[in-house]
Amino acid sequence: MSDQNFPNEVLYSKLIASTGENLQRPGLVDTPIRAAKAFSYLTQGYDQSLEEVTNKAVFPSSSRELVLVQNIEFYSLCEHHMLPFHGVAHVGYLPDGQVLGLSKFARIIDMYARRLQIQENLTEQVAQAIMDITGCSGAAVVMDASHMCMMMRGVGKQHSTTRTTSMLGAFTSDMQARSEFLNAVPRRQPAFG
Repeated sequence: MSDQNFPNEVLYSKLIASTGENLQRPGLVDTPIRAAKAFSYLTQGYDQSLEEVTNKAVFPSSSRELVLVQNIEFYSLCEHHMLPFHGVAHVGYLPDGQVLGLSKFARIIDMYARRLQIQENLTEQVAQAIMDITGCSGAAVVMDASHMCMMMRGVGKQHSTTRTTSMLGAFTSDMQARSEFLNAVPRRQPAFG
């Protein structure tokens, strides 16, 4: 690939060289282009839209009961240090005349996760997207993640995890629906331990 297709290749070359490394060393010769391709993949969510990733997979349904899709793994990059954070998402919604194809929940999560993020915003973006695309009466998202910025650097806490929640629509006022969702969501164990 040329610099034209992956302009970040030049930037990765400069970054690697700034460590004092020899870019001509066999293990590093192709690293700038590989890193540029990886970064392009990890941030491809900027080039996607909600309509594109759901691809009209919204179907009529008379169901009004909680739909819960759980343990959807995700990987993202922290916008503060550009280090990975990863975990699982649990998405629930209360349909109101239509339902979303199940694989689309993972696609929505990936679209937002493949942007520079913080977990709090990612959780809210996914919940709002479910509301927007389905017209449901309520959407709820719980995300549990381990953050490399806490594990690889700084405080170096290997067993820490972060849980974020976003409740929209009926989940903010209907305590029974909220409890049903939260009680159904599994607890994530620490990444190491």
